[in-house]
Amino acid sequence: MDILDLTAVELGRKIREHEIRVVEATEASLAQIEKLEPQLNCYVTVAKEQALKQAKEVQKRIDDKTLTGPLAGVPMAMKDNMCLEGLPTTCSSKILENFVPTYTAEAVKRLIGAGAVILGKTNMDEFAMGSTTETSAFGETKNPWNPAHVPGGSSGGSCAAVAANECFYALGSDTGGSIRQPSSFCGVTGIKPTYGTVSRYGLIAYGSSLDQIGPVARNVEDCAAVLETIASYDKKDSTSIRREDCDFTAALVDDVRGMRIGIVRDYLGEGLDDEVRDAVLAAARVLEEKGAVTEEFDLSLVEYAIPAYYVIASAEASSNLSRFDGIKYGYRTKEYEGLHHLYKKSRSEGFGKEVKRRIMLGSFVLSSGYYDAYYLKALRTKALIKQAFDKAFSRYDLILGPAAPSTAPRLGESLQDPLKMYLGDIYTIAVNLAGLPGMTVPCGRDSQGLPIGLQLIGDCFREKNLIRAAYAYECTRSYEMPDLAKQAREQEVR
Repeated sequence: MDILDLTAVELGRKIREHEIRVVEATEASLAQIEKLEPQLNCYVTVAKEQALKQAKEVQKRIDDKTLTGPLAGVPMAMKDNMCLEGLPTTCSSKILENFVPTYTAEAVKRLIGAGAVILGKTNMDEFAMGSTTETSAFGETKNPWNPAHVPGGSSGGSCAAVAANECFYALGSDTGGSIRQPSSFCGVTGIKPTYGTVSRYGLIAYGSSLDQIGPVARNVEDCAAVLETIASYDKKDSTSIRREDCDFTAALVDDVRGMRIGIVRDYLGEGLDDEVRDAVLAAARVLEEKGAVTEEFDLSLVEYAIPAYYVIASAEASSNLSRFDGIKYGYRTKEYEGLHHLYKKSRSEGFGKEVKRRIMLGSFVLSSGYYDAYYLKALRTKALIKQAFDKAFSRYDLILGPAAPSTAPRLGESLQDPLKMYLGDIYTIAVNLAGLPGMTVPCGRDSQGLPIGLQLIGDCFREKNLIRAAYAYECTRSYEMPDLAKQAREQEVR
């Protein structure tokens, strides 16, 4: 079997058993990156020399049995809004094009401690603001299943890199579906954990009350292993939560007998593509055949989730992004007259169109005279949405539905109509507003051959229910790889 055919956990096992060397696995990933990057543009930075050096050091620690974990020696990638000391961190924005952090994000630090080999930083929508990875200042990422289509966003680079075998797993961040939606579009598995489970220290903020780091991988087992590694209490993050139940791999059991699954009737109506609906309901029937009890129900307030989310996220973005002013770090305009002009010109030149749009929207809803009418009302709506989920979870162990209304749109379609792009988040954003865990697993392909994703939503701190149901469903299917990735491997063999 080719190295790139292995899952992250399988590769980790073969490395521990000395069947494969860490450098060998790293070189295989780097070769795949070299072949496919001209077509896909999944990475902003490829740290080839650093990765090979790290691979040799990790191999020594495996040989002397210092490292014994399931992910030791496995090459991975990280979204470019997470800091790594000594490596550029740009958030795919011109305003941070020359920023090199002096510290490492806590989640990344935990992976390094577990023996991860970091291949590089993946492309994303600028400051995670977008659903297609087309707002990146470094060019759009393309979908490995069909390069004429988007990979989703904002973690599109991470999801496309996993799908294309350019890494064995990756980290993404999820503010309103930014792990789950691109996982659906790229045919991979992604988890957004309960808010506070993974430290946000070192994650450059978009919406601080919504952002959460999570894993993207080829299957449920890999995601569970990564999440188990990065979940931790961190005193450097005031929103971090101390949890005792982080043994997520214990939930990898092919048994859903008696599990109560709610299917949101509101998610299956107008606006949902027929092929997506059919695939999602077929997945529900599979779980039903395995012993789960499924039932359709109405989740109120769904239509208010999008306006509430964009008011809150934009308000937080306008505050968080005020630090990028051309003074402390990052891009600074070359010609200016006075301090105010420096701020204005640096930000005008450094930020892209979508980021400016959300900063202006956020500044508007926080301004005098509009704060009560928009921002406070959005916060009250957020609380009501959480109450609606609490009521649902008093009856169900998890909620099942689509991750996106359609499969991946063609490049260039979404940015022509920003409101339509925002509406594409309708099935994912309520999860962030309520601080819940959510997960996407592949559940089929449409008539164009593009992947369809099934979304599972759990109650707070109930990731194990998601993992258990996703694993049981996954046991009925085999992993599918894009033709692009297969062809690149076959060329290597020849």
